[in-house]
Amino acid sequence: MFADSHCHLNYKGLVEQQGEILERARARGVSAMLNIATRESEWDAVIATAERESDVWATVGIHPHEADQHPDVGTARLIERARHPRVVGIGESGLDYFYDHSDRDRQRASFRAHIAAARETGLPVVVHTRDAEEDTAAILAEEMGKGAYPGVIHCFTASGAFADIALDLGFYISISGIVTFKNAKDLQETAARLPLDRLLIETDAPFLAPVPHRGRTGEPAFVADTAEFLATLRGEEIGALAAATAANFHSLFAKTRQ
Repeated sequence: MFADSHCHLNYKGLVEQQGEILERARARGVSAMLNIATRESEWDAVIATAERESDVWATVGIHPHEADQHPDVGTARLIERARHPRVVGIGESGLDYFYDHSDRDRQRASFRAHIAAARETGLPVVVHTRDAEEDTAAILAEEMGKGAYPGVIHCFTASGAFADIALDLGFYISISGIVTFKNAKDLQETAARLPLDRLLIETDAPFLAPVPHRGRTGEPAFVADTAEFLATLRGEEIGALAAATAANFHSLFAKTRQ
């Protein structure tokens, strides 16, 4: 059984046929899905989906693209909403210097607020990083020095060196459909050597549909295709990889076991 550790079931492209999307996922063997929040206005809907569906859980957080629009969403508000029984993670948050949709100082402040909420609640922080390896690594390490907290680097596309830093800090690393792309050789080399006990898989649906679905709207069912590619890449049996990544998901997002 597969666990999709990162999807956006309430985004356009999925929410209009959410029921059918979920049924197709279950038919492919997906037994757990984490519905990720990116702005405060969607928290209620993301949580409502998790309340309605027993195999879906939720996060609360502010994407770095949205940091400028949420100056008042800090650690206290995240902690308050994270008390909900179906909220199992904090994020996604982090740094995105590729698009720079929000001021970098604001992104960094928001990121630290999310990490503080993760430390306080014990829930994992879901980290987005793009073209910001140095600052992301520095913040993760500095904040870890203030007190341990769990987390995952989602949709990993960074360098092998950054992967090693994240692993040394105790983080999990989640691989998306990007790993199946022909131009993803560097990512494939890193994914092939990641320790199995720190590996997660995800779709980031409705984005990043893997081969053979490229060009289509991504959906959680496609996590099975990413898993099959990854198992071949790593020389592992698909059943073993599926079982390990699902177990890792429930270990990291421990609240899913309650």
